[in-house]
Amino acid sequence: MSNIVAIVGRPNVGKSTLFNRLTESQNAITEEMSGVTRDRIYGKGEWIGYEYSVIDTGGYVKGSDDVFETEIRKQVELAIEEASVIVFVVDVTTGITDLDDKVAKLLRTSKKKVFIAANKVDNTGRIGLSSEFWSMGVGDVYDIASTSGSGTGELLDDIVKEFKSKTIESDSDLPRFAIVGKPNVGKSSLANALIGEERNIVTPISGTTRDSVNTRYSSYGFDFILIDTAGIRKRAKVNEDIEYYSVLRSVRTIESADVCIFMIDATEGIQKQDLNIFYMCEKNHKGIVVLVNKWDLVENKGTQSIKEAEDHIREQLAPFNDVPIVFTSALTKQRIHKGLEVAMKVYNNRIKKIQTSVLNDVMQKEIGHFPPPSLKGKYINIKYITQLPTHAPAFAFYCNLPQYIPDSYKRFLENKIRMHFDFEGVPVRIFMRKK
Repeated sequence: MSNIVAIVGRPNVGKSTLFNRLTESQNAITEEMSGVTRDRIYGKGEWIGYEYSVIDTGGYVKGSDDVFETEIRKQVELAIEEASVIVFVVDVTTGITDLDDKVAKLLRTSKKKVFIAANKVDNTGRIGLSSEFWSMGVGDVYDIASTSGSGTGELLDDIVKEFKSKTIESDSDLPRFAIVGKPNVGKSSLANALIGEERNIVTPISGTTRDSVNTRYSSYGFDFILIDTAGIRKRAKVNEDIEYYSVLRSVRTIESADVCIFMIDATEGIQKQDLNIFYMCEKNHKGIVVLVNKWDLVENKGTQSIKEAEDHIREQLAPFNDVPIVFTSALTKQRIHKGLEVAMKVYNNRIKKIQTSVLNDVMQKEIGHFPPPSLKGKYINIKYITQLPTHAPAFAFYCNLPQYIPDSYKRFLENKIRMHFDFEGVPVRIFMRKK
């Protein structure tokens, strides 16, 4: 992909605010403290007819023993390697620091085009304070205020001159697979195992991932967007603003996804919060694949262990338990590609359209064998069935007395549709309408 702009710098200079400004979004969490952004986050923008991708990175720190800062440093280096243009964000209120010098040294060895964005020039008294940044010798200096957008236009005018084409390859039509679950079930480990690189930060600490991280996966015949999300905890246990926004990003990711790869910890089993996340996916009519991770850690497994565990999970997920269940280990990569195959099958089930004539031939026979129950001597006659033009499977049954059809009969109709047409992993909606 061309036209990639990487935003780098030390912690708390305003990189995520600039990212949101350049992408005209609120996709990156911003907070007045260092270390908020951890994984590198991707977004898209457009300026005077040029399209570009933007990478937001965590604050670059060298020589730290902190596990997060070590991992963040790797993410920054990967972003620099991937980018075609680099925006080095500095803070005019503090001037050049030791960390700025270390970032500048890294950029000088990258051989990439660098623009220095001297941030926080948000009043006339700070104009001219950026002159000292020229001494670092890595690129031209631009006075900006990322909160208000001041100066970003001039910066973008010169950035787009470095691009070789006006457009970037669009991925808007690709399936979107979101990895969801509680904190520390192995979501980022799964994403890294599938992609084959340390794309997302993984630590044993719960809540490591904060933003939803998108990655295009194009290997082994697959082509889709894989989204790693922050773990969703109970609302009562969310006790800081950053985690609140992380959970909010995860919920929005579920709403925009096609298929949710719902991960549970094999050593813990399904707990109440797992069910809450599952119901959230179902309520939004998303395709669902259940991945039971850490299966390699389960002790005393017998020949019937998977069958027994699967039956127990389906029992807990009822009434919507027509979902594929795959037992995996992100650590050993056991059956992780099987999970992708199943997710793609569920996606195809979600977009499946049944021909109206075929639907009526099959379902009218089932209705004839088991008609709706009569009520107060009134007989219900279902005359016509059609699939509605919705994103997820929905079917309208036209009849004379739709208000008298009980929910139990709607479940019967749904089960027959599933039996004949295979909508495994996808919630199916039934609507009764007046003919």
